Amino acid sequence: MTLVRSASSHVAEILNVVNNQLCTRETSALVTRSWARCLRDFQLDPAQQRIPSVLTQPEFNERRDRMSDLISCAKLEMTTLYQQLADPELAVVLTDADGVIMHMVSSTAFSQDVEPLGFRVGALWSEREAGTNGMGTCLVEGEPVAVRQDEHYFAQYTSLTCSASPLFDDSGKLIGVLDVTSRSPLLQQHSLVLVGMSRQMIENRLLDERYKDAFQIHFHSRPELVYTLHEGKLIIGQDGRVLAANRSALFQLGFRALSGLLGKPIEEVFKTSLDESLARSARNSFHPVPIYRASASNRFFMVAQPPQTATAGIGRAAATAARPAPMAKKPLAETRGTEHGAAALGSLSFGDAQMDEQIRLAQRVITRRIPILLHGETGCGKEVFANAVHRMSPSCDGPFVAVNCASLPETLIESELFGYRAGAFTGAQREGRRGKIIQANGGTLFLDEIGDMPLALQARLLRVLEEREVTPLGSEAVVKVDFHLVSASHRDLTELVRSGQFREDLYYRLNGIELHLPPLRERTDRLELMQHLLAEECGQADGGQEAVPTFSPDAVQALLRYPWPGNIRQLRNVLRIASALCDGDTIECEHLPAEILRGAGQADAQRTPAQHADAAVDVDEDEAEALAQFNAIQLNERDTILGLLQKHRWNISTVARSLSVSRNTLYRKMHRLHIKVTQAETADEP
Repeated sequence: MTLVRSASSHVAEILNVVNNQLCTRETSALVTRSWARCLRDFQLDPAQQRIPSVLTQPEFNERRDRMSDLISCAKLEMTTLYQQLADPELAVVLTDADGVIMHMVSSTAFSQDVEPLGFRVGALWSEREAGTNGMGTCLVEGEPVAVRQDEHYFAQYTSLTCSASPLFDDSGKLIGVLDVTSRSPLLQQHSLVLVGMSRQMIENRLLDERYKDAFQIHFHSRPELVYTLHEGKLIIGQDGRVLAANRSALFQLGFRALSGLLGKPIEEVFKTSLDESLARSARNSFHPVPIYRASASNRFFMVAQPPQTATAGIGRAAATAARPAPMAKKPLAETRGTEHGAAALGSLSFGDAQMDEQIRLAQRVITRRIPILLHGETGCGKEVFANAVHRMSPSCDGPFVAVNCASLPETLIESELFGYRAGAFTGAQREGRRGKIIQANGGTLFLDEIGDMPLALQARLLRVLEEREVTPLGSEAVVKVDFHLVSASHRDLTELVRSGQFREDLYYRLNGIELHLPPLRERTDRLELMQHLLAEECGQADGGQEAVPTFSPDAVQALLRYPWPGNIRQLRNVLRIASALCDGDTIECEHLPAEILRGAGQADAQRTPAQHADAAVDVDEDEAEALAQFNAIQLNERDTILGLLQKHRWNISTVARSLSVSRNTLYRKMHRLHIKVTQAETADEP
């Protein structure tokens, strides 16, 4: 009965507002316009129980393929935004230009809760279909929109609050909406701001994706804002003319629309040429250099970059000279805090989808100095990953200071972290000691195994993180510090929080974004990683450049079947032993430690008969010869696809969706990898 009265009251309020009659509360002009459209233009009955229509699977697939580049660019930013908001009672949503939900990131519980309302992937949330709502109203207005609970047109949606921002492509066309929908009764101003920032990053990523063959000019009136989401970005073609620009570039240059800038030579925008810009940027190590507007005295700071792919035509010589030398892959050493042991994030990628996703997430948050929490088993490379983050961060010129909280005695952790003045306690150094936090000033502080830090010390660390100042033991002097924080643990910190062993407020301070490094046994790039580590071992032995041996087929099978409880650290030791015992150019099973062969045999024995059958796909003699010539990457790709085919009962459509490729692409891969298409049940979903 209460619900009926509430719905009736809601309907009466809408009619009063639209008809300019007595209203019980103030309504924004945006909501008033939307209600009027719904009632008069779309003739929607606000008393109706209306659920948005849902596209059929073929219709949805066609739309998804058409806007695959936008979805690909948006997925990472949506995941990051969801983690930043840290609320299980919300969803981050991407729609197309018609209001169809194309992708959604949310908790399982929340998605199940709102699905009866028609809030799901494939549903149409335009104003004409769903009345006033964040996504549909944003598409009509073409500007950021917030729609709070009873501002929705239909009463069944009044439990939701939406914050939406429009997405535009490189031609200035409205192509979709990024939205956050929650249960909060309050307008989420911080959500609207974060949505706007994420929208900017998606648009910038889309520019990068669509113009890989073009030059880019990054600029801003303040040099520190170059390479941030606030920068202006111009896309310059091989002929030196503007192909596209982001919205920040239009605003800074004083253009109301993209049409006023398209096709202009760079000389008409700035007092420089493309070749000169590239050369100056290269000479300055791609740090911002001053530049002036062509027709005004406005000063900007600029970096010009060559195309991501090979260049041709005008600017080829300048691009070749300006392009930075390719960064060699660094050793995946377990060294602590040394540049030699660090690796650029990109060089940690060997093709595993889980690892690549974590690398992409880290790359997106590095420039914002957001705290990073790494979670992964012992030996999976957390410190190497943290060191790589440091090398690519704005703090890269500062020190990388690592502290293993599990290896320090509890009585020494406080002095190690915070330092002490001379004579602070018995046994202290006469001149005192700078703590690790002060040593990390201007750089990166890496707190490994943070879950093992005593509770009493957690409170003091939290205070340091909040106030950014340290008081050494026995001293009254306060030292200001500024560092990028990366922490790591193999333990489940949320479980420690629940059990009272870890402070909840410190956990949320550390967890700006949580990255999960997969254990070696779950990685699909094990073979390539093994080959890379083996090449490192041979290249470093006695300072020489030994020939790198290959793995025999039996050795490959043993290495791939072994569960690797010690992860990459254990793998490196095994490869070091194998390369030392190998006299020829092939590593055989006899060169591997006995525990590897035993572990591989046990893992194989535990496999079910069905799993053995899955692995033993029929291969004729010609295919066997072809497979023998495959390199490790191809074998790895073949195993991955075979595993997915078995998992999804050889349903081609399902496997293609899980790989984010079309069915035709999957068929071509299967043919190239000698996977018999005739084994597949190709019946698709209706």
